[in-house]
Amino acid sequence: MAAKEIVVEKNPSEERLAELGVRSWPTWEADVSEFPWTYDTEETCYFLEGDVVVTPDGGEPVRIGKGDLVTFPAGLSCTWKILEPVRKHYRLG
Repeated sequence: MAAKEIVVEKNPSEERLAELGVRSWPTWEADVSEFPWTYDTEETCYFLEGDVVVTPDGGEPVRIGKGDLVTFPAGLSCTWKILEPVRKHYRLG
């Protein structure tokens, strides 16, 4: 089975964000913390604020922050380490 990859798109254009409808997605916020997480469905999110290191179980850490458009695959188990408070738009599925 192939590794489930976290896909990070750095500073996508406003056109790309508009095409996805990012600004109409709900928002999620979290303070500095660390917690395990498993994605039941694919999640795409756009970081408005924050600095996070997401480490897939058995994988390499991925650093994510403001301006990143990120896709987490369904079935991914990982640990979130929030270094600076996060605010992001997100879409499930």
